[in-house]
Amino acid sequence: MPVCPLCDRPIPATARSSLHHLVPKLKGGKHGPVVRLHQICHDQIHAHLTETEIARDYATPAALKNHPALARFIAWVARRPPEFHSPTPGRRRRR
Repeated sequence: MPVCPLCDRPIPATARSSLHHLVPKLKGGKHGPVVRLHQICHDQIHAHLTETEIARDYATPAALKNHPALARFIAWVARRPPEFHSPTPGRRRRR
């Protein structure tokens, strides 16, 4: 069973998940590395960071974990079951 590199919880087959390009496709990462994340974790990344910020400063799971808002989210979601999902409040950040 894969493990989410953001929250370190397992990703069961029943959980919503998606692939995250570590460098956004529009910033040169089309053929670059991807990681499987819980959908809620992926949504949080894009709710807090622009694609430029991801490409420039947050192109690794370790860097993402160090972002203050994502660190708070990770501490919160770590107490939830692996298949937990809820809508992410707010809009996706602009490119």
